[in-house]
Amino acid sequence: MSNPERLQRWRLVLGEGSEKLGDLDAQGQLQDAALAFLYDREGTGAPGGDSGKGPGGSGSSQLTVPEWINHVHTLFPQRTREVLENDALERYGMTELVTNPEVLARVEPSETLLKAVLATKHLMSDEVLRAARVIVRKVVDELVAKLRPRLRVALTGRRDPTRRSRFKVASNFDPKATIRANLKNVNPETGGMIIREPLFSSRTRRESERWQVIIVVDQSGSMVDSVIHSAVTASIFHGIPALKSHLVAFDTEVVDLTESSIDPVETLMQVQLGGGTYIDRAMLYAESLVQTPRRAMVVLITDLYEGGSEQALRNCVSRLCQQGTKVLVLGALNSEGTADWNKSLGLALSRLGARVAAMTPYDLADWVAETIR
Repeated sequence: MSNPERLQRWRLVLGEGSEKLGDLDAQGQLQDAALAFLYDREGTGAPGGDSGKGPGGSGSSQLTVPEWINHVHTLFPQRTREVLENDALERYGMTELVTNPEVLARVEPSETLLKAVLATKHLMSDEVLRAARVIVRKVVDELVAKLRPRLRVALTGRRDPTRRSRFKVASNFDPKATIRANLKNVNPETGGMIIREPLFSSRTRRESERWQVIIVVDQSGSMVDSVIHSAVTASIFHGIPALKSHLVAFDTEVVDLTESSIDPVETLMQVQLGGGTYIDRAMLYAESLVQTPRRAMVVLITDLYEGGSEQALRNCVSRLCQQGTKVLVLGALNSEGTADWNKSLGLALSRLGARVAAMTPYDLADWVAETIR
């Protein structure tokens, strides 16, 4: 460990009064705020206590409990998270989110709260879990309502005005092109138009065969945004007749969630965030699901920090690409499409034929639509 890193750790341990050891970087400041939110309760029982005891901060924090939980799961390794959660529950009695259904019911449903629920559901009693499911249902319903229209438009086909169709059905009728083509048929005396040549546009989706979409999601704690949006997106994919969808979650183990992907709430309540990351095992399982290689796509959502065998992962991706299966590697699947991943492994996989990108759920739907046309 370098000297600056060691000094930053001492700053976090000692908290207020240790500023002479140096400035904290951006992540260190976030860690300091999270520690202050918890340990500034020392002697007061509330955030921003004045005793200055314990590690952490420099004054009162504006974090809420759900935001604090999400910060802890993003900023600290698993062993540290366990210590912080244990102190929060047992030392400071900060149990309102995971033990009190009445408090949970009063909290405004949001994606922030949903992430906190998923991160702490293993600590909840059965009564609180029932209240948490209500929260999860509300947030997921909002996400589905927001995502479904655009995803369905992209996946079920739109009229393509540049392609003409021989199938003269009302749903394919192109009124603007028809008017332009028949302007020469306007009667100058009456101003009426005789439609001699009605035009119809071609649909952009082929109906003859179903494509297979296998979504493989890293369920480690840092990927909670991706898990949420993957579950919602997979449930929408499941309802598209042109697609046969699968949802697979993994850490050191691989779990096929396809049967529950119809209901994203049930999917999310089954996911256990945390643990290691064996991407190679998950991709080998996805490879075993492929039925018709040239009509299949595997969407891997992960930060690409492989805890298993990188060589086994590369070999698997190479086989999939060589047999004609489309492989897409996403560093994130949240609403912003931000990404934090292992760039060197991503580059290696792209050289084997995979497409490596960061996409929002909308971008993913567009990519799937372009692939199946």
